Amino acid sequence: MTQIEIADLSRTYTVGGLVIKAVDHASLKIAKGDFLSIVGHSGSGKTTLLSMIGGIIRPTSGRILFNGNDLSRLDDNHLSGYRNEKIGFMFQFASLLPILTAKENVLLPGLFTPQQDPQQNKANEARAIEFLSMVGLGDRVDSYPNQLSGGQQRRVAIARALINNPEVILADEPTGDLDEETESEIMELFRRLNREKQITFILITHNLHLAEQAARRLRMAQGVITEL
Repeated sequence: MTQIEIADLSRTYTVGGLVIKAVDHASLKIAKGDFLSIVGHSGSGKTTLLSMIGGIIRPTSGRILFNGNDLSRLDDNHLSGYRNEKIGFMFQFASLLPILTAKENVLLPGLFTPQQDPQQNKANEARAIEFLSMVGLGDRVDSYPNQLSGGQQRRVAIARALINNPEVILADEPTGDLDEETESEIMELFRRLNREKQITFILITHNLHLAEQAARRLRMAQGVITEL
């Protein structure tokens, strides 16, 4: 079953009168439960493509269908709902709020969902602690970002991306600050979530070893995407 269909997708920017094609007529079908990696040099369009799939930026032309629904037809409120309910983001920087604990940062996406009863809030808190434990931070749930290393902050961001049970995880260099052992543990967690929960993963990485662990491997160059 096709979950995401990218059809003739382009995104251009104009800088000083020069038109830059960040993504150039990309077409791709992604099935539910796929695990894709995308490699390519900096500036090849990988992050722009991920941002369009996630509904953060709109394409210049072409379209993205999610479960048959055209994202370009969604207004800003519905697009915000799509991002919060369907997509889990793991970008290059953890972007944690310094005034919140690790647990509170993980719970942050829940603030943008319809109001929940106290029982659901308790369940969400338990899930936050569970995910922090899964990424090796079960003993740091009440720590603030300035009390965590860069790698630990990245793990909090990973747990945060999972809290709303997303259908798709968009991961842009999600293990960039982690040592090899922790990186391996995180990748195993990704594979387990992909296998057991059928979460679709789209992973951007410069690490060819990580890219090779994906079931499907793609490359971007000058905005053009090809399957390896």
